[in-house]
Amino acid sequence: MAKGYTTPLIADIHFAPKVAMMVAECFDKIRVNPGNFADGRKTFEEKLYETDEEYNEELEMIEETFTPLVLKCKERGVAMRIGTNHGSLSARTLSRYGDTPAGMVESAFEFARICRKHDYHNFVFSMKASNPLVMVQAYRLLAHEMWKLGWDYPLHLGVTEAGEGEDGRMKSSIGIGALLLDGLGDTIRVSLTEASHLEMEPCTRLRDLGMDACEKMIGVEKFDETARDFKSFGRRESQLPVQKEDDAIDLRNVLHRDGSVLSAVTPEMLASEDPFYRDLGAKLAVGMPLRDIATSDSIILREIPKPDDEKANRSIRRLQEIGVGVLAPVDALAKTPVANAIAMVAAKDAATATIPDCAARVAVVIDGTESEEEIVAALATDPVMCLIATAPGVSRLHASRRVFEWMHRAGSAVPVIHNMQFDASAEKDTVVIESGAQAGGLLCDGLGDGVVVEHPGVPLSYLRTTSFGLLQGSRMRNTKTEYVSCPSCGRTLFDLQEVTAAISERTGHLPGVAIAVMGCIVNGPGEMADADFGYVGGAPGKIDLYVGKEVVKRGIDNDTACDELIQLIKDHGRWVEKEVEEEEAVAA
Repeated sequence: MAKGYTTPLIADIHFAPKVAMMVAECFDKIRVNPGNFADGRKTFEEKLYETDEEYNEELEMIEETFTPLVLKCKERGVAMRIGTNHGSLSARTLSRYGDTPAGMVESAFEFARICRKHDYHNFVFSMKASNPLVMVQAYRLLAHEMWKLGWDYPLHLGVTEAGEGEDGRMKSSIGIGALLLDGLGDTIRVSLTEASHLEMEPCTRLRDLGMDACEKMIGVEKFDETARDFKSFGRRESQLPVQKEDDAIDLRNVLHRDGSVLSAVTPEMLASEDPFYRDLGAKLAVGMPLRDIATSDSIILREIPKPDDEKANRSIRRLQEIGVGVLAPVDALAKTPVANAIAMVAAKDAATATIPDCAARVAVVIDGTESEEEIVAALATDPVMCLIATAPGVSRLHASRRVFEWMHRAGSAVPVIHNMQFDASAEKDTVVIESGAQAGGLLCDGLGDGVVVEHPGVPLSYLRTTSFGLLQGSRMRNTKTEYVSCPSCGRTLFDLQEVTAAISERTGHLPGVAIAVMGCIVNGPGEMADADFGYVGGAPGKIDLYVGKEVVKRGIDNDTACDELIQLIKDHGRWVEKEVEEEEAVAA
């Protein structure tokens, strides 16, 4: 302050009520963590309360500990954030509510009631979690419970321990963006395992997305929503393609049970053959493509190759032979037939459209402007899937919810693919932020079976990996190692960015394995509850290793800890060696 700085100072307090009282004398805002402000460090011991009296005794202890800080903040005009963290719920809360969004909300309300008892209202809520699904559900439940009580306190949004790079941005976009598009949220924080200033750019994009939605008052005409329950998560059941007797090729794998990725491709891409197969995520064996864990399930041909384009048409046949679906607009197929293709038909025209003989199935394309009668008529054509590609000016989030409601009423289990389309001016970060917020916001509600992201100026490989990242961030299809890693702060006990990058480099090829990299033990053990293995700073230069919730090695030197982590993964049978792509032989 003596040097002229006027930026408000915020203290993040864990475990230390006495320190909170001290900083309240000079700081502008204090964050308290309800899970450990008075309850101490995180443990996973089950705590049983024989009577309500025993439970309430602990609440009285919390009030006794917390009240002095409330009165101090009220006296000095200091603001407060009651910041629940999914990873540090108290044993008391876990005993009654479990590790749930409801427990997160009640944990915050325990402290809020004390604030209100003393007529202190200068506080905000946050419900952070590293899992976007848990985070979104917790905030929605919080808003609902506040509405029931007539409360209207601000919401600070954030996905904690989101990680680094595109994955961290995607998780943040799914969680924060979904809520902003619903009009929930007053301030936001994007937490990345990167230099702090790099958080500003995605944070600003998300802010602008939310403000734009607010200013334009995006939405659709009111409709009754009966199928979606924001208080509990459940994924919509859908029927994957089944094989028919007269099918010339196997069509059962054009969609994936855990979430599908479709890729829009051009004749030029198809004609490049081997580079195209790699961009599509396929392995190569003697010049032939083979499906891999992150191969696109189907391709979309906005333009069909000419009949004399031998290489492009050969690529189509080879993809169909390994079960990759081929979709194309119905009009294009009528002019240039592609054997065993899936014809894309606009929902408004589906009931009367003439389907070419070359088409093995039909896919209905919905733009969000249809009536319920038009959607029902389109579903009656027995489509193998629906694609939602909203028309300009239509709110994807709200129009899609309306479509899903109509499908529910019709008893339809047709799979739905969210088709995100960007123009050439959209930057790569915009693709991530808007795909995460709009499609991810729907997938977090269990609404949708996959995505296709289109952009004429962005490489196919980037769009494909972004799509798979969106599915994994929405807790659907796992195609790579999952990381939970925190942003650097004053508590971090090692170079978080350097260590996270090193671990990612050596372990990124383990789909289905979740690794937590945490700078200290404040949120570490709790946020690692969903991780298989944990790497946590225990003391300066020393690392503790976890398997699940249990610490198995303590005080390992930082220099050897990554090797020890890999050995731990091997000891538990979760390690596989990286595949080395074989030298492709010249295709015959």
